[in-house]
Amino acid sequence: MYFYSLLASNMVSQLNARHKPKYSLLTFYKFVDIPESELDQIAQEHLDFCRDIGLHWRVYIGTEGISSTVTGNFWQCWSYREFLQKSKYFQDITDIDTKATPVMDHQFARMSVKIRNEIVTFWLKVTADQVKKYKKEITPKEFKAILDGDTTDDYLIVDMRNDYEYRLGHFKNAIPAGTVNFREVPELLKEYGKQAEWKKVIWYCTGGIRCEKAAVLANETWGTEFLSIQWWVVKYVNEFNDGNWLGNLYTFDGRVSTQVGDEVTHTTIGECLYTGEKTDNCENCRYPLCNARLIATEKAYRKHLGFCSRECYEWARTDGYIKDVEWDKCDYKNIRLQEWSIARIQAHLDRKLANIEWKYQTSQKEDNIVEC
Repeated sequence: MYFYSLLASNMVSQLNARHKPKYSLLTFYKFVDIPESELDQIAQEHLDFCRDIGLHWRVYIGTEGISSTVTGNFWQCWSYREFLQKSKYFQDITDIDTKATPVMDHQFARMSVKIRNEIVTFWLKVTADQVKKYKKEITPKEFKAILDGDTTDDYLIVDMRNDYEYRLGHFKNAIPAGTVNFREVPELLKEYGKQAEWKKVIWYCTGGIRCEKAAVLANETWGTEFLSIQWWVVKYVNEFNDGNWLGNLYTFDGRVSTQVGDEVTHTTIGECLYTGEKTDNCENCRYPLCNARLIATEKAYRKHLGFCSRECYEWARTDGYIKDVEWDKCDYKNIRLQEWSIARIQAHLDRKLANIEWKYQTSQKEDNIVEC
């Protein structure tokens, strides 16, 4: 009897040791016209369901449709797909599996569903019919043939993401759009048209939502043909390990900076904010009111205590608001609760940063960051 008990115990231990839940990051959107009167109910139902099954991160819902990025295990993701398929507005999202990315576990601490005027900030609302009318795509395979072939000069390749995303990594031969402020898009489109002359414009973003929305404006105001990459950057780098993507891919989740390629095909192009050294590491300024995205080596980042500029250091010195991290042993949050807090924080910062020569005098935060 003892033998069988021991055998059963070993079997359970072996099963537990082998069991590693498979998590996925699902990121998708759908332009669909939703009446404003239904938004509150739809958003609340979405939030209740996602929390009940244990999904994490965020969903934006508006009259334009839905933009969602969540993480969950196999059954949580399967249940979410079923929920969407049975919903009134979110059925048949064809790219939800195509753009799924395997991850080790949840990438976020909580779940939120928000109602937004636009599902991607553009200061221009669009309808589902407009998006469908002006949507023009090439497949990742067709785009690869362009990058690998001798016809690249026939195209203007435009990276529609935030500037720091471009600096961390981008497709070869791509130019940055400079679209940090999407109010400037009409003028930028004219500029792209001038640069393109007789060329076709291929533009891309991480998930595709920016390009689809910009296409409505582009094709209504300018005669140049604008093409986007079907299934976008995520699909391309998941499918091809060819070195056509340079650097790392910035993702708005717990991974932040994700390596693309392997030891043969990967190329580091990011440059440290402080030293100019090549690096794939990405951080945030530790002064919360700045929170700038920083490409920086871990060593230089820690040397500057995580401040992007003299301005952020001085503001932090004044009010004591600094994000706590494991490698900085000063307990800022608890110290701020004490009457003599600021003096103690100032002494700590002055001692640590006494010999620092700041490359930037003002905050390096980019305005109007678009997360999608």
